[in-house]
Amino acid sequence: MPIQVRHINYVIAAADHGSFRRAAAFLGVQESAVSRRIRDLEGRLGAALFTRSARGVQLTQAGRQFLQRGRKALSQIGMARTEVSAIGRGENGEIRIGIFSSLASGFLSDLFLAFGQRHKAVRLIFADGNPAEHVASVRQLQLDVAFLTGLTSWPDCQSQHLWSERIFAVLPERHPRAGESEICFGDLLDESFIVSESAPGEEIHDYLVQRLADLGRHPDIQQQAVGRDTLMQLVALGRGLTVTSEATTGAQFPGVVFRPIAGEILPFRAVWSERNDNPAFWSLMKLARSMARVDGAPKVIVRPSSAAPSQNRDRLR
Repeated sequence: MPIQVRHINYVIAAADHGSFRRAAAFLGVQESAVSRRIRDLEGRLGAALFTRSARGVQLTQAGRQFLQRGRKALSQIGMARTEVSAIGRGENGEIRIGIFSSLASGFLSDLFLAFGQRHKAVRLIFADGNPAEHVASVRQLQLDVAFLTGLTSWPDCQSQHLWSERIFAVLPERHPRAGESEICFGDLLDESFIVSESAPGEEIHDYLVQRLADLGRHPDIQQQAVGRDTLMQLVALGRGLTVTSEATTGAQFPGVVFRPIAGEILPFRAVWSERNDNPAFWSLMKLARSMARVDGAPKVIVRPSSAAPSQNRDRLR
């Protein structure tokens, strides 16, 4: 006979009330049920838990040890029930997020701030990386979601356009164009550029090559093995220009100015696996959809997958 939760409850009630009769009344069961279950439990354990007398029952030494462990076990079960229930409602747990945009300002900053205020117990774990790395991690469920640029659809993934950002040129404060409110790529044909070797440097490199090649110029682009902060310092020192998305402009970098490039808009989308069953992630996506900064209703793009629980697709409706 396996030990069940009700057996532990019977022992605790009998110990607390000093008799099987009063324990049965407290539990709302027959006295014979309490007596029989405790007797069966004692036989299973090979030790008496109570001494019986006309005045009631008292715990033996073995019974006191069982009672101590039993109370702890019920406490742990209660906590597990509460925690699992909270996770199931998306009120607890963690979300693993791949990012490709600055969190200094903009949509992601607003989204995570609002989510943190509503779901204080959910941990958000962030990872930088390039789109291919992020999508691979999403497919393997190592990331719950990745926020990426562009309109690319990824096989075996769902994606949703959530917001767009303007593209800004990053110039030294002393640059001749620093005083202009807006510039165009034609103003930058003779400039040298620098990008980071890490994400999103490769994507910025390809973006610059495409835009300037359209104007008949092959750009001078140097890759630097530095992060964003050091890259901005290099711009301030006159080592070259770079470009960035609008969210980055919310951060302060001494010696540089941000100027929007006319007509350049970069769409951002969420990408996730349709096999994802993390309730906290679905709470995040529901909030992201309600905050989406796109014209009309956000469109969910579904790509074929060998395993796609229909209930997951329905959670965003």
